[in-house]
Amino acid sequence: MPGVPAARQALALLGALAARPGPVPAGVLARELGLPRSSTYHLLAELVAAGYAVHLPEERTYGLGVAAFEVGSAYLRHDPLERLARPVLARLVEQTGHTAQLGILRGPEVVYLLKEQPRTPVGIVTDVGVRLPAHATASGRALLAHLPAAQVRALCAGPLPTRTGRGPATLRELRTELVRDARRGWSVEDGEVTPGFASVAAAVFDHTGHPLAAVTLTFPDTVDQRRRERLGSAVLGGAAVVTTRISGRHP
Repeated sequence: MPGVPAARQALALLGALAARPGPVPAGVLARELGLPRSSTYHLLAELVAAGYAVHLPEERTYGLGVAAFEVGSAYLRHDPLERLARPVLARLVEQTGHTAQLGILRGPEVVYLLKEQPRTPVGIVTDVGVRLPAHATASGRALLAHLPAAQVRALCAGPLPTRTGRGPATLRELRTELVRDARRGWSVEDGEVTPGFASVAAAVFDHTGHPLAAVTLTFPDTVDQRRRERLGSAVLGGAAVVTTRISGRHP
């Protein structure tokens, strides 16, 4: 990384440490980042002094320090995902006239963090703090569609309960839905959560390309297929904007 400022090199080292499952030798970091070994040791010493890295002399390795944890904790306290997503959801509501939501995966369930409604609200089950089975919701399937098959199997093992008697009832049926969703770019749910309503959802991705959250639009099930396609495109665009705003990347 010739000519790159020291601050950028230090941040690159922090990013490399964060991406590792455990401590790593300085030589490995230098090789991965294309840094001179002497510069790598100097920068690591500064990071150790500031508390952002720790040196394990017996193992001759380096790992993340307490200060890095404190920064990560502060990030979570500031609710950046919700702050950055809220205006995007508000624009979707303004553009489409339908309810927009943001949900995250917690085990086999989706938890809703945000809900923006049109001027005339509609009565749907989902609300901030509500948890629903991920396999039965558009938001949950939008996230599951981008997870490894083994993780989906672990989260959705056994018979899958349905709220309204509609939707995938087995892992095999769910996988068929997820393959279709991943290919299309967004997920669809029709009457599986609230009778009379349907939803489309698309995933938001973090900086590693991992699905972090899902943006959802919910609307009456009387909306025709052509309009649903446009809503799918709208929610996909909204999710892409949130991904960009949190410095994420599509896998």
